[in-house]
Amino acid sequence: MTKERSRELKAAPAIIVAIGLAMLAGCATRPSPDVLKPVHLSAPVGCETAPDRLSVLVATNRTPDSVRGGFGGTWAEKLTYEEYAFSVPPGRKDTAITYPTAKPDPERQFAVVERKQLPKDAFVQQALASVQVDGTVGIFVHGYNYSYQEALYRTAQIAADANIQGAPILFSWPSAASVTGYVADRDAALFSRSELNSLVTSLSASGKVKRIILFGHSMGGFLVMETVRQLKLQHRDDVVGKLVVVLAAPDIDVDVFRSQLADIGQMPIPISLLVSKDDGALVASSFIAEERARVGRLDIDDPVIREAALKERVRVIDITSIQASDGLGHDRYASLVKFGAQIASFENGKRSSPGDVGAFVFDAAGAAISSPFRLAGRVVGSQ
Repeated sequence: MTKERSRELKAAPAIIVAIGLAMLAGCATRPSPDVLKPVHLSAPVGCETAPDRLSVLVATNRTPDSVRGGFGGTWAEKLTYEEYAFSVPPGRKDTAITYPTAKPDPERQFAVVERKQLPKDAFVQQALASVQVDGTVGIFVHGYNYSYQEALYRTAQIAADANIQGAPILFSWPSAASVTGYVADRDAALFSRSELNSLVTSLSASGKVKRIILFGHSMGGFLVMETVRQLKLQHRDDVVGKLVVVLAAPDIDVDVFRSQLADIGQMPIPISLLVSKDDGALVASSFIAEERARVGRLDIDDPVIREAALKERVRVIDITSIQASDGLGHDRYASLVKFGAQIASFENGKRSSPGDVGAFVFDAAGAAISSPFRLAGRVVGSQ
């Protein structure tokens, strides 16, 4: 057997995963920009629970699609700001999003009921008006292969399930929304660093804002880290000091992440990584990157990983116990928001010190975060 043939056989499982991912994405029905058009909903007849309403603010550096009324994957030189009001179906039992049809059903489907474009000043004022009592504002940064409307509806789902007070903010970068667009999306994420930097800096300028949660999913986590790195290199410690960075299934090369951490340095609130070693999407990502390991698949049972988490002063939280809906284990973060109180108590130090770092396990059954390893200078085994 030739060396080349041997390499092909070794790569076969990853190739199969990548093809399976492409087939899964290709078979799914993806919403058109029509779902961005506001609809008028009549009061549901015989429904005991009325649909909830919530607002979502969006900043995007996608180019507007004047024909279809949405935004495509073309890169824009400046940000566009929008505000949406949603009708959210009551009594949902999972994270699945049912998009509106020609005759929307408010008991089953999410739907846009209001939409307006805002100038930057008005957007910032709306964002500041939505700051929570403790001075927190949240920004969600979506991942690879997301259209504008998919990212918007996902943000609405997360906000609804987390019962967020005020309007969450979506930063939508120009993903090509194509399964074959991985390299293009990575370039688009890098292109978007300054725009996300601008958004974060604008919000941070207000004394009303005490902390900004930057929540990045998948390749969005890569964009978040690059933006924080840029802020640090610009000596904007006043901004970095307000950031709470949470990376869900981060699609970041492990060595690139280590380099980013070296530039950023220790943050007042440690970076949190939500990982699961059975994430099928990141297996495909690793294959595309010549089998290089991804941060989102870190194995906290590995002593090397536990030691690195302590050394780099980050929190690595295994969320494998949370059920995924995409068949790949890549969208667990969308279900995690249901356990927001438990996450918040961990962050606020009720379960551990706010400065705690190391390896943790999220137990969905017990709705708790625990550390299977003592947080010390060395690993000493299970508690």
